Amino acid sequence: MFQRLRAGRRNREIIDAIYVDLVERARQPHLYEDAGIPDTVMGRFEALSIHVFLFLRRCREDKALRPVAQDVVDRFIADVDRSIRELGVGDQSVPKRMRKLAGIFYERVKAYDPAMDAEPGSGRLAEALRPRAVAPDAGEGAPQRLAAYMRETGNCLEAVPAAAILAGRLEMREAT
Repeated sequence: MFQRLRAGRRNREIIDAIYVDLVERARQPHLYEDAGIPDTVMGRFEALSIHVFLFLRRCREDKALRPVAQDVVDRFIADVDRSIRELGVGDQSVPKRMRKLAGIFYERVKAYDPAMDAEPGSGRLAEALRPRAVAPDAGEGAPQRLAAYMRETGNCLEAVPAAAILAGRLEMREAT
């Protein structure tokens, strides 16, 4: 029994370490200053959604990583739920808001996934980002800079060994 409790605690520590790393990456100032993500509550949701999406892409081909990916998504959803409550949304409104935000996240996944698979110079990723994650008043080239950042971060994540992920480490260099 105690071994299961210790294993559960260790798994939570692994997921928390990965999630904290993704959150820290989503808070990088250049995403808001240069890449056009609005510095708002929804902008921060968009930035974190991008990083969770990129992590899911890294994990999808490796069966051993699928449970970790699901746990990270569950942690993301729980964090969004907590954040909504902290913003003062009433308890009765939270489920409705959560359904809406989960729908937004999965819509992003469906839009970004084929765009990431497209040829890097095609502009498809920038076009997918423009109406979703980039502020309408962002400077010229912001969607392209965000797309380049996503591609670089995705490549960095692809280089992280599965063993490191299973240990809770995203040993990757900073994308710029």
